[in-house]
Amino acid sequence: HVQLVESGGGSVQAGRSLRISCTASSLTYSYSTYFMGWFRQYPGQEREGVAGVTASGDATDYATFVKGRFTISRNNARNTLTLQMDSLKPEDTAMYYCAAGPGYIAPRLLLSSSSYAYWGQGTQVTVS
Repeated sequence: HVQLVESGGGSVQAGRSLRISCTASSLTYSYSTYFMGWFRQYPGQEREGVAGVTASGDATDYATFVKGRFTISRNNARNTLTLQMDSLKPEDTAMYYCAAGPGYIAPRLLLSSSSYAYWGQGTQVTVS
């Protein structure tokens, strides 16, 4: 059973940066065969895709509202996924979730929650 554990959330002032991470374990296959994504959720709303990266890391996609501010990266040797968040805004306040899915995915589907099979418990990011 794939486990995803997020870390690094917290409170930060608007305009500052924060980095959140996700570590994958109990994988059925090599981490490098899973595409990965970050999603966020506001209370009472559906999760929305923030950023995603293919298994090999050769393609990424970002939601329009974070382009130029957030950067997704993965380390296949360490089974980790990172979201570097710069120029944070109060509207970025949300619970952020790491997600994983096995195999190939068309990059245009990286921000669709239905593409993913595994989810972490989330980490709270608060921007004031």
